[in-house]
Amino acid sequence: MTKADIITEIISETGSERIDTQKVIETFMEKIKKSLTSGENVYLRGFGSFIIKYRAKKLGRHISKDMSIVIPAHNIPAFKPSKSFTELVKKNVPINKNGNTMN
Repeated sequence: MTKADIITEIISETGSERIDTQKVIETFMEKIKKSLTSGENVYLRGFGSFIIKYRAKKLGRHISKDMSIVIPAHNIPAFKPSKSFTELVKKNVPINKNGNTMN
């Protein structure tokens, strides 16, 4: 599902205008980005948390040059679903024989 699909579904359920719905979605995403880039996590009860995860410095490989490289410590954005969201997905999304979810 894309952002455009989400906007279309919200419009069909609420009857709101496309431009207004798009503005709300864009603003929501910008607020999450702004919070995370300022070091503040975002908690949405019953849905999940947008958090900053720390990645320690580590040794990696540059395969084509066959040499080791140092990957510096850094922070990355991450999403951690709530327990209820995780359980809902486990209950409703089938798994195929390879262990992947069905698409």
